[in-house]
Amino acid sequence: MTTIRLAATASLALVLLAGEAVAQKKYDPGASDTEIKLGQTMPYSGPLSGFITLAKAELAYFQMINDQGGVNGRKITMISLDDGFSPPKTVEQTRRLVEQDQVLALSGSLGTSTNAAVQKYLNSKKVPQLFLASGASRWNDPENFPYTMTLTPIYQAEARIYAAYMLKEVKDPKVAVLYQNDDFGKDFLKGFRDRLGDKAAAVMAREVSYEVTDATVDSQIIDLASTKANVFLNITTPKFAVQAIRKAHELGWRPMQFIDNPAASIGIVMRPAGIEASKGIISAAFVKDPTDPQYKDDPEFLTWVAWMKKYYPAGSLEDPQNVVGYVQAQAMVQVLKQCGDTLTRENVMRQAANLKDFHPAMLLKGINMTTSPTDYQPMEEMALQRFNGERFEVFGGLLSARFD
Repeated sequence: MTTIRLAATASLALVLLAGEAVAQKKYDPGASDTEIKLGQTMPYSGPLSGFITLAKAELAYFQMINDQGGVNGRKITMISLDDGFSPPKTVEQTRRLVEQDQVLALSGSLGTSTNAAVQKYLNSKKVPQLFLASGASRWNDPENFPYTMTLTPIYQAEARIYAAYMLKEVKDPKVAVLYQNDDFGKDFLKGFRDRLGDKAAAVMAREVSYEVTDATVDSQIIDLASTKANVFLNITTPKFAVQAIRKAHELGWRPMQFIDNPAASIGIVMRPAGIEASKGIISAAFVKDPTDPQYKDDPEFLTWVAWMKKYYPAGSLEDPQNVVGYVQAQAMVQVLKQCGDTLTRENVMRQAANLKDFHPAMLLKGINMTTSPTDYQPMEEMALQRFNGERFEVFGGLLSARFD
């Protein structure tokens, strides 16, 4: 009888322990014992469709993770929908993701105006809006928008880096600016002007904008070139960056030219604009440039190339956006790993706001991701880089990309 009682007691203990383990698992919509469902909106069509490689890289990375067994035993399902870079469409598709597809979180969606269109909605629903492909300053506002966080260094800070370099290197600068007429372009312009301070009125020669629906920016470049400015701040997305670089060269206008990080692609911008036209252009970087020969034996680079060839063979090995997508997906996986078996939306944000010196492969050496409940800016440093006709060369050390 004693033996039977002991066996029965042991069995009961195992049942209770199993029940306790099950009870410790907590799920919100989009999570289960076998699956984690994520969503995003991306411009598969429309004026910014060149950026769609970001989504494809993220999907490819999640496929690799699933092949390796998933995150804590759960496979990732990413539902990536086309919004055509149209805010009303973004609203429609985001509501579908939340209310119909019931995703746990959104991750890696592209665009400032598009993400801004759904920021209040997602925060009211307490659905994480994570690692956005946008550097708008509005994403670092945990007090008012605790469920929104970007990935990239914010645009205002990037622009301040350019302004600081210009003030150091250019005697009597005279600046002409082309900017996209939305939060993306205005954030850059504000950061640049803020760094100039009282000098802005004397230094800024002309500022002209364009709409993403415009056919060309040729007339804007003709206008800017007429100022004979010796600095050109080219705040554009790839299609318009190509046009602006090419037209400036055709006009014989040869200022020091800065181009924003999202447009700093050799395959998508520099080559189509013309190698001679693009030589000398300065940008900023936070990921390793896949065209830079200094990384040819770098373990992270070799792993990235092997991953691209296996999981995204149609993707360009020269496009840094495929590196950015790789980094975005790593960041999301890290957050999910930290969540353990508590896959609630609240815990997803708690873990996203508690990254500690996390270094996704292919970030520049010395750059890590760190967040806190009061600071949603994961990365605060960038490096300047210059296009030499073949590749971007990083010069100088890391510079602060923090906007205070």
